[in-house]
Amino acid sequence: MQRNWINSLRFLFPFLHWWPLVTRDTVKKDFLAGLTGAIIVLPQGIAFATIAGLPPEYGLYTAMVTPIIAALFGSSRHLISGPTTAISIVVFSSISRYAEPGSPEFIQMALTLTFLAGAYQLGFGLARLGTLVNFVSHTVVVGFTAGAAILIATSQVKHVLGVEIPRGESFAHTWLDIFHQLGDINWYVLAIAGGTLATAIVLKKISPRLPHLLLALIAGSLIALVLGAQQHGVALVPAIPAQLPPLSSPDFSLAAIQQLAPEAFAIALLGLIEAVSISRAIATKSHQRIDSNQEFIGQGLSNMVGSFFSSYAGSGSFTRSGVNYASGAVTPLSAIFSAVFLMLIVLLVAPLTAYIPVAAMGGVILLVAWNLIEFKQMKVLVRASRAETGILVVTFLATLFLELEFAIYIGVLLSLVIFLNRTSHPDIVTLAPDRDDPKGKFIDIETKPLPQCPQLRIIRIDMSIYFGSVNHIENKLAKISEEQGIHHILLVLSGANFIDVAGAEMLVNEARALRKKGGNLYFCGMKGKVWQFMAQGGFIREIGAAQFFETKPEAVAGIYKRLDKNRCETCMTRIFRECLEPEEKPEKKGAKKKP
Repeated sequence: MQRNWINSLRFLFPFLHWWPLVTRDTVKKDFLAGLTGAIIVLPQGIAFATIAGLPPEYGLYTAMVTPIIAALFGSSRHLISGPTTAISIVVFSSISRYAEPGSPEFIQMALTLTFLAGAYQLGFGLARLGTLVNFVSHTVVVGFTAGAAILIATSQVKHVLGVEIPRGESFAHTWLDIFHQLGDINWYVLAIAGGTLATAIVLKKISPRLPHLLLALIAGSLIALVLGAQQHGVALVPAIPAQLPPLSSPDFSLAAIQQLAPEAFAIALLGLIEAVSISRAIATKSHQRIDSNQEFIGQGLSNMVGSFFSSYAGSGSFTRSGVNYASGAVTPLSAIFSAVFLMLIVLLVAPLTAYIPVAAMGGVILLVAWNLIEFKQMKVLVRASRAETGILVVTFLATLFLELEFAIYIGVLLSLVIFLNRTSHPDIVTLAPDRDDPKGKFIDIETKPLPQCPQLRIIRIDMSIYFGSVNHIENKLAKISEEQGIHHILLVLSGANFIDVAGAEMLVNEARALRKKGGNLYFCGMKGKVWQFMAQGGFIREIGAAQFFETKPEAVAGIYKRLDKNRCETCMTRIFRECLEPEEKPEKKGAKKKP
């Protein structure tokens, strides 16, 4: 009784799982890791909010609220949640069609979108749908992220070149407008953006642990000061108010929910993919087990609570999470420390953001976008598989030329189609005993050409037998029976983890068809769960219990008695031990010869 009560308490308050790990030593490590994370997220939060079409402070508010809730109710000890590039651009794409970016209406819709996305995520977690992210292949994420990176860079080109591009332009039209305005480039703006970008790249090469983005923004501000930026039409970032996240309220009207529900689902799915993927990647290094369902709950609550504190949709950040682990963080307290330190920094230095040029922010965002593209992973995918390459290209192009939420759906759908196509064509291997092997081991005839019995064919199905693979297996059995004239077929099902009703009924029908031709369908190596399903469904009774065997040698011995002995007498292959005459059988080791 007491154990059930404790388990219930830990389910409601999952931070009780890791709280016993907190010691004076871990607090010190988490403190330092949190301070590092706060410095890193300061320029990132401003940049991500800009990408999302929101005032800069909303990125910082998101980095203050969501990490605390996600750390308390998630499962990862090193995941840092907050604003991310991919979700930021989906937020912009989803709402910019309905409202002017940065306007009060836009902000209201962003908060509503965040609450709905969090509600989806919480619902998935409570319904124990943690395996949902397994249906989204990493290839889809790579393709989508690469496309999003190009869109992010495209959205910043006007700030880097100092040209005017109408809001809401498509990817193709934006570049067309840029091409037509190449003669109107503001070289002061370009110099500031280029200097900021170069500084960030150099500092990162010198030491990856340096807050290169923050230092680059400072360098960009100094360049602007030296060049007299404001006198040459260089815009500055609006001043960020020195305050903690103010209270806010999403729009819960039925019209708003119906309008934003589809986009919220896409953001929820993307956020879960990011969070769980990052958690698992770091968990392989930290040797921690990740509970996907609990991570869903943590992400959902962080977005739902955040929407009431001026935060927009967030998720796990690979950059900040990786730095958090590399900085020596031990428990999720590091994420909480990071949020608290960010609050203090904003209260102290927020007014200084008014000296940051928009061009410098554009240069930083270009570097962020570049780092999003996984070039090494893309090369591996292109070399390894045409199917994966197809998914990558389609998702990438869909991200550029279609609505972003549809790009995610298309990538997921294409992944499922290719997966179903693979499973619907299971490998069917023909086996034969190797006479050179002392034990007569059965091997694939494609690896070693071996003679086969003219009356019995032994095949192994290396995948589950379900409605999608029924047609392929039927065709294989029909080819053996009709074209090769073999009516005794032994199925080795050691590789079949699952058989559904459609697959079982197909096996029953094939057994009946072979019996009419004087043969039968036999089975061996069937796993316990598969056997139980076949027995409970009455399929074993319909096929005949005598057709089922434990091992291949046992099956061959039983089937041999049912073969046409007239054909056996004239057969020259004699590949089975049972085919040999008593005097031809090999003597056992240690047996004495008769005089």
